[in-house]
Amino acid sequence: MANHKSSLKRIRQTESRRARNRYYAKTARNAVRNLRKMTDKVEAEAKFKVLAAMLDRLASKNTISKNKAANLKSKLSHHIAKLG
Repeated sequence: MANHKSSLKRIRQTESRRARNRYYAKTARNAVRNLRKMTDKVEAEAKFKVLAAMLDRLASKNTISKNKAANLKSKLSHHIAKLG
């Protein structure tokens, strides 16, 4: 158990940040999964714009790494390009 007030506060902050990061990372994973299931190109392009912004936001806040966001956006754009 922590002995200092500052370490108790740090534990509380860490726990709340962890919960927030897990929520947004899971939301992004679900959005990527849903986009990969899409078959309509127009609808997928519209969703991709929203998803790309979400991934950029998560990368800027270090919830996911910049490279992971870039890799996901690249693979999804290739997926959308293949749609007919």
